[in-house]
Amino acid sequence: MSTWLITGTSTGFGRALAEAVLERGDDAVVTARDVSTVEDLAKAYPEKALALALDVTDQTQIERVVREAEARFGGVDVLVNNAGYGYRGAVEEADDEDVRRLFATNFFGPVTLIQKVLPGMRERRRGAIVNVSSIGARITLPGSAHYSASKAALEGMSGSLRREVEPLGITVMAVEPGNFRTDFAGRSLTGAKTVIADYEPTVGPRRKGTDQSHGTQPGDPKKLAQALITVLESGRAPQLLVLGSDAVQNFEGVLESQRADLDAWRSVGTSTDL
Repeated sequence: MSTWLITGTSTGFGRALAEAVLERGDDAVVTARDVSTVEDLAKAYPEKALALALDVTDQTQIERVVREAEARFGGVDVLVNNAGYGYRGAVEEADDEDVRRLFATNFFGPVTLIQKVLPGMRERRRGAIVNVSSIGARITLPGSAHYSASKAALEGMSGSLRREVEPLGITVMAVEPGNFRTDFAGRSLTGAKTVIADYEPTVGPRRKGTDQSHGTQPGDPKKLAQALITVLESGRAPQLLVLGSDAVQNFEGVLESQRADLDAWRSVGTSTDL
């Protein structure tokens, strides 16, 4: 039996994962900015679930959640940094305050949570940290530059952290989902207030107001939850897990393109040594 701390459990991936781990008998700390959206889980599993309010940009709340999780269940075995949201707009259009808020949620919040759970994991010499990224970090679509950057930062940090804590019995895995049937393209998507006409051919079709993907995504969040559990239980969790047939296909396309660029410019790349 494990204790999970999952952020962003009101809907989507977080909700599906919380339900899956509770159904299998694990303990779960379920969190959301509005705690009323997750209290039903605590009522359904009064001995196994702890519902707490958490805004991942609030360090005081993070410290309280980790403290209460450890007091109730003795420690956190699996941290899942799932809370986050999307942002659409051209790089030039983005408001500085919007971008800082995006990174505070998608990157700095997860980093702070990791820092707060690691002392307990190090003491017990076991644990797992799962950072939910996006295939957007790989395919870098127009209009998603800042969102892609926030997830790329999360992945870069995850890779280094994995090497730091692996000798201590702790595993770290980043997850790149594709398009899943969640609220990401609905309530969880925001957009730049400024609109520059020159970017309509590239960014226009992907603006929040013109996005047509909500409710049509191919991925099943419940299957993603089961996949995460299966991979973690295997004891062979990869550094990066790509989930969704669309994500796998897109990932392969990026790899092929990058390989072609590397080969085409290999002579230039190797010509710069002393």
